[in-house]
Amino acid sequence: QVQLVESGGGLVQAGGSLRLSCAASGFTSSIYAMGWFRQAPGKEREFVAAIGWSRTNTYYANSVKGRFTISRNYAKNTVDLQMNSLKPEDTAVYYCAAKIPPGMSTLEEQYTSWGQGTQVTVSS
Repeated sequence: QVQLVESGGGLVQAGGSLRLSCAASGFTSSIYAMGWFRQAPGKEREFVAAIGWSRTNTYYANSVKGRFTISRNYAKNTVDLQMNSLKPEDTAVYYCAAKIPPGMSTLEEQYTSWGQGTQVTVSS
């Protein structure tokens, strides 16, 4: 059993930066990968980035590549998402999720534990 809590969302102007954090607790040794997903109003949830829990391999959606960086904070047991050069199109509720079975994935259904989400709003 894994529990996830997101934080760090807020309002930022286009071109600005924001850092999200996802705190993991519970049976964290069972986690293979952590992912960030987002859902904009009226849109389906989409993949943003993922990182291996132990190996720290990373993967990014093309829409955020070069602007977002996913990383682990081992001391705090968190996965962070540094978002730079933000665009209004990045406005969404951002969710972190844990994948238990081996293998990296961008598919929402492959992630079994989810946080409650944090709102990110980018103004123009």
